[in-house]
Amino acid sequence: MTDMEVPDALHEACAAIGLDGRGAEPIRIAENQIWRLPGGIIARIAPPDRAASAAREISVARWLSTSGIAAVRPVLAPQPVVRAGLVVTFWHEAPPHDHGSTEDVAAALKELHALALPDFDLGHLDPFVRIPERLAAASSLTNSDRQWLLSLYRDLAERWQAGLPAGLPTSAVHGDAWPGNIVRLRQGGRLLMDLERSSAGPPEWDLVSTAVRTWTTGAVTPAEYASFCAIYGHDVTTWAGYSVLASARELRMVTYAAQHVARQPKWRAEAQHRVDCLRGRCGPRPWQWTGIL
Repeated sequence: MTDMEVPDALHEACAAIGLDGRGAEPIRIAENQIWRLPGGIIARIAPPDRAASAAREISVARWLSTSGIAAVRPVLAPQPVVRAGLVVTFWHEAPPHDHGSTEDVAAALKELHALALPDFDLGHLDPFVRIPERLAAASSLTNSDRQWLLSLYRDLAERWQAGLPAGLPTSAVHGDAWPGNIVRLRQGGRLLMDLERSSAGPPEWDLVSTAVRTWTTGAVTPAEYASFCAIYGHDVTTWAGYSVLASARELRMVTYAAQHVARQPKWRAEAQHRVDCLRGRCGPRPWQWTGIL
């Protein structure tokens, strides 16, 4: 990809805070665009409806830093920057790192969930954010599959709105807690990344991510899950509300894959496999789901 293809929004946002967007290189072009600028700066470009969530993400990152939890660092400048109809935030590039382990995820979540809520509005967790939009964009779905997934979404959303059984105290939640977002620095230590979905809510939402990766997708072994529970001090699968949040997480993973098939046809088989699993066409859990992006 050449410099001429760098979005106008990025050039204009860089100029607004005194950065040079020339030589920007794409890292990932998906629901959000991630670009690397010269000088170790990462730019994240989001759709126009994300200004509020981007501002909250910046606030969360700064709050975590002052709370003693290592997280990605936003550039010291007024953010987010809205240009050409898109929302742009700027971050210092993380040091060399690898995906964390399930133990890293457990330890990081235990620290995060123990924090007192900050004095700014974290917003409230919405496990179903953008699911209808994802289904609308999923052009490869048959009408039968789309209607079935919409019905599942409505049922789960109603159960969520009705209130879940009592569980752990409300806390700050990461929102997308998996080893790609809770990484292990090669120089030592952990780092929290991708804080877009951070909010206040049931900490079980963060714990469900690892449980689903164990008992739904098979990416985590039962032994790794047992270690996860021992470090955190709780097994979310024993909670009466587990099925609602686990089903919501599965639905997010299915619709995420289905949404991107129109742009990346190579993911069509995996996206359809995930739908087939939910619809009972592939036998009992755990299923083997292949990661995309």
